[in-house]
Amino acid sequence: MASNTILELINQYGYLIFYLAFTLGPFGIPIPNEITILTGATLSHMGIINFWMTYFCILSGLLTAFTVAYFAGKFFGQKLKCKFEANRHFKKAEQILKKRGRTAMYIGMFIPVVRYIIPMLIGLSGTSYKRFALISYPSALSWTLLFFFVGTYFGDHILSKIINI
Repeated sequence: MASNTILELINQYGYLIFYLAFTLGPFGIPIPNEITILTGATLSHMGIINFWMTYFCILSGLLTAFTVAYFAGKFFGQKLKCKFEANRHFKKAEQILKKRGRTAMYIGMFIPVVRYIIPMLIGLSGTSYKRFALISYPSALSWTLLFFFVGTYFGDHILSKIINI
């Protein structure tokens, strides 16, 4: 079912659909990244779509989303910080980033929803773009490689379990 939907979208929009799904994900597009990447990997493994083009679109979409979120935090962060300063979850996230820094940034990229909030918090904290890129981009590469590998070899089984639930 998910694969049919993705195939229809690919027929209409091409591989751009993978890029847009990952780029617009943090901005309210309700397409779960995990399902999209597993489906893309499964379809590419079956030879239905191009493996490298699919992976490239997914990775570049995720890197774009991270970069946009980082710069949004950098340029608009003070307004957001004023709104969320009283929020205990926001305070906890800031404390973790200050205390655990690189490790928190890397691991946070593997957690759904958090992966899109962390770049904004990093930008808000005043971290340089170079440091952000040196930690976030390799974690994006790791996450996409892991999920693409899982989708390539186990995606059919995983997706059938998810869809039947």
